[in-house]
Amino acid sequence: MLVLDEADRLLDLGFQNSLDNILKLLPRQRRTGLFSATQTKEVENLMRAGLRNPVIVSVREKAGQSVSTPSSLTNFFVSCPADSKLDFLLGFIHSEGIDKKYIVFISNCACVEWFYTILNKFLTDIFCLYGKMGKKRHKVLESFRSCESGVLLCTDVMARGIDIPEVDWVVQLDPPSNASAFVHRVGRTARCGKIGSSLLFLMPNEDTYVDFIKKNQKVDLVERRLDWDGKETLEVARSLQIEDRANFDIAIRAFVSYIKSYAKHECSLILRVKDLQLGLLAKGFGLLRLPKMPELKHADISGFDPVKMDFNSISYSNKDKEAARQKKLEIYLETNSWPSKKGAIKRKMPTTPWEITKKRKLEKKERRKTRKEKAEKGIKRKKKPKINEEEVAALAKDIALIKKMKKKKISNEEFDKEFAEMDV
Repeated sequence: MLVLDEADRLLDLGFQNSLDNILKLLPRQRRTGLFSATQTKEVENLMRAGLRNPVIVSVREKAGQSVSTPSSLTNFFVSCPADSKLDFLLGFIHSEGIDKKYIVFISNCACVEWFYTILNKFLTDIFCLYGKMGKKRHKVLESFRSCESGVLLCTDVMARGIDIPEVDWVVQLDPPSNASAFVHRVGRTARCGKIGSSLLFLMPNEDTYVDFIKKNQKVDLVERRLDWDGKETLEVARSLQIEDRANFDIAIRAFVSYIKSYAKHECSLILRVKDLQLGLLAKGFGLLRLPKMPELKHADISGFDPVKMDFNSISYSNKDKEAARQKKLEIYLETNSWPSKKGAIKRKMPTTPWEITKKRKLEKKERRKTRKEKAEKGIKRKKKPKINEEEVAALAKDIALIKKMKKKKISNEEFDKEFAEMDV
């Protein structure tokens, strides 16, 4: 017997060749089970290729049910300004009660780290978990699982295969990178017949996502209104950066990572970077200043008020790190160029927008595919005609003659006469 759990994700991660090799090594007379909360075309292709007499078993609470989430789960969405996400999140937690369990999904690791640093000043029982934490993840997960109430900030590393009892709310601070992840995220609550709720935060430019998720994943979202006027997070975020330069670096990295992950979104037709209010978004991250990145060159940065200060005066709380920075700062003030890790001067390199880089990669991939198809069909590539020695010598004489005319060593009439003789 062969059991493949999260079968759709195994194929997404590029394990198809490994799975094909496993299937070849196993005996043909076997039972194979593919399990997943979402069904994709890749899973259907695997069924046709690797299974004999496949049967699809779909589990629903009621016959003819048209939604993909259990009836004990209620899904909400809230529309909030780009600069107020964290404030709205705090308001929501306080309105629902701090004696409950919340799982808050965030788009990337850097954002989880930065938002945890900010919210840790407002909430006591708060945890963070993301892929780059290593073995520390298990300790955090066990601590959150055993506590009676608390808030867990995490990435999609928690979206599948994790069972935490008594989770009251699943909050999605950002829409997931792909539509199927929405169902997996909200599936962390309302498990085993228990009641649960989910809340999706949407910015004004993301309102069409409600209809999209209804058509794509058969999930109905009910609008919920939050009345929260608090603006405490901006002041706290900026003070944290001024106190420690490490927080200043994390904040910038989180903002840049968010823009990059947003640009790679599966639903890029309705969730577009150019529709983002980047000025307000930067304010929501509590940035002291805007980073230098291609996406900000022609973007709307209204609503962002940079802090007027000498940013080189912000120091690291870590003494060793600050000492190393001071040495580099001295070199920078002398040469106007920041030294790299190896000691060499780091020159400014022109940046290329992610969209252009992606387009070039796709074009290169398409050219390779075309060449491969032609090779399989036996179509040979046209060879460029070779230039013989006589043609090279004639070309050299033409160039020498043109140089003579430019230097006025010969007249135009002499040039025309000699050029005509050479052609003959």
